[in-house]
Amino acid sequence: MVEQHTPRSLIVTFYGAYGRAFEGPVPVSALIRLLGAAGVDAPSVRSSVSRLKRRGFLLPARAADGSAAYELSREARQLLEDGDRRIYGTPPRSPEWLVAVFSVPEQERHKRHLLRSRLARLGFGAVAPGVWIAPAQLYEETGHTLVRLHLTPYVELFRGAHLGFAPTAEAVARWWDLASLAKQHEEFLDLHEPALRALQSGPEPTPEEAYRGYLLALDSWRRLPYADPGLPRELLPADWPGDRAAGVFAELHARLRDLGAAFAGP
Repeated sequence: MVEQHTPRSLIVTFYGAYGRAFEGPVPVSALIRLLGAAGVDAPSVRSSVSRLKRRGFLLPARAADGSAAYELSREARQLLEDGDRRIYGTPPRSPEWLVAVFSVPEQERHKRHLLRSRLARLGFGAVAPGVWIAPAQLYEETGHTLVRLHLTPYVELFRGAHLGFAPTAEAVARWWDLASLAKQHEEFLDLHEPALRALQSGPEPTPEEAYRGYLLALDSWRRLPYADPGLPRELLPADWPGDRAAGVFAELHARLRDLGAAFAGP
């Protein structure tokens, strides 16, 4: 299986992993060097940075030496900080549910599509048209997202228990595509568990090898805590691969992240 990493995704992953540690904006020359170590050529870096600038993720700036550089927008920093809790943390799984109920006027139906797509990206499952559900621990991040996208006038949020009528495990299997989620975890394991075994039995990687390995593993992993939003373990199949995938990423993080920082530093 060949893993696909787009230049734009790798740039976002770089800023999440290492870019925020820079003192000031990240010079374009550093971005080209550091993304080049992950197999991205300079023209692809420049075009992807331009797209991220148009989306408001990156802002043009100047490095200390006056060279061209880019810094994160305020919204991008909030997005990455929200992501930290999902990607690196193990927040307690809430026994309660967060329910989003929304109604969007027909003349603003483009916002209806935006709302559905963002709830899906946050990890919500669809209960019915205009009714979406997620574990209650996603409340704060959901609020940040709805405020950032100016969608709060269309949504009401509720928190509580599932009272029936189907058993909750059966309902969860309707609200989320658990087979697809399990496959994503298994694909991550197929790609990155062998790399972890090689690290466990081989010599310590160089800082550049650690940086490249960590950036690629993180770029793969960071989507999974959104697709799989931390559903209560007792509601999932007994052979659920998510715990093993999380363990593999946690060990890769522990072995590679700080060693890679020696290469990624300014």
